[in-house]
Amino acid sequence: MKKVMFAGLLFLSVGATTQVAAQGCSVCTKTAAGLDNESASGLNKGIIYLAFLPLGIMCTVGYLWWRSRR
Repeated sequence: MKKVMFAGLLFLSVGATTQVAAQGCSVCTKTAAGLDNESASGLNKGIIYLAFLPLGIMCTVGYLWWRSRR
């Protein structure tokens, strides 16, 4: 039962974020299209900077989970 609930919550969380992520990508694309090269480079660095913390947390949790299951 727990596996079914986990799979359902995972499916809902992935499905709910798809439209939000797609909308954010179009906003960044339109913004970057009107910028010069230096400003576009700064925008790209800012996106990577903002993505680093959530990706680091997910990788750490995944590694700890993998290590505990081994």
